[in-house]
Amino acid sequence: MIIGIIPARFASTRLMGKPLADIGGKPMIQHTYQSAKKSKLLDKVVIAVDDDRLYKVAKNFGAEVYITPQNVATGSDRIAIVAEKIQDASIIVNIQGDEPFIKGKMIDEAIEPLLFDKKVSVSTLAKRITSVEEMKSPSVVKVVFDYNNFALYFSRSPIPFARDARTNLQRIENTEMYKHIGLYVYRKEALLKFTASKPTDLEQTEKLEQLRFLEYGFKMKIVVTEIDSLSVDTPADLEIARKYYEKVARPLEKSRR
Repeated sequence: MIIGIIPARFASTRLMGKPLADIGGKPMIQHTYQSAKKSKLLDKVVIAVDDDRLYKVAKNFGAEVYITPQNVATGSDRIAIVAEKIQDASIIVNIQGDEPFIKGKMIDEAIEPLLFDKKVSVSTLAKRITSVEEMKSPSVVKVVFDYNNFALYFSRSPIPFARDARTNLQRIENTEMYKHIGLYVYRKEALLKFTASKPTDLEQTEKLEQLRFLEYGFKMKIVVTEIDSLSVDTPADLEIARKYYEKVARPLEKSRR
């Protein structure tokens, strides 16, 4: 069984109570849940929360919800707790709770490598960087990968470094530079092995937990997508999400009724 798990933590340092932030009359976590349900490959979508307020809200809109401890270190640790409780789950998809408009197609693209190649135990998404702002931003994680699309490194710095480029615009036009989209698909045993391992040096230096996979020798398949995502981390991001909903998502919802 392929299970999508949405980790939702109430106490966000940059946007307190983020999963409950209102977007067009619905909490953000409900948007994420309903968007994830559009995946054609997921057998089930559940939510892993750390707070009774989140639990009640998710229950009210019909989600299957699990309470997890508040002191869990990462979203991966939170979904691992839930994955262990779902015995027939074989593939676990970590769907970020702050991606209210994630496309079902993106989720399916990330799942496919594990269906077609038994040697792949972890996969994730990347999209080509098209703006200088994305390239320069440390909050946009970059990834480089080999000819078989296995990750070589993740960084908050622009990688690869285009030595011969004279301007930042040349760097993105003449070099294939990709941003990482933080949607992960794991075989259950790989997830549990990962979350049982200790944090690594590069992980702690860059503050990127996906580097732990690489430092321990896991191979992570990179799926290049043409679809972009809208992640909500700050109040400014939330305003962008609200405008997107009114201009794009709400009209689509009405047209499908």
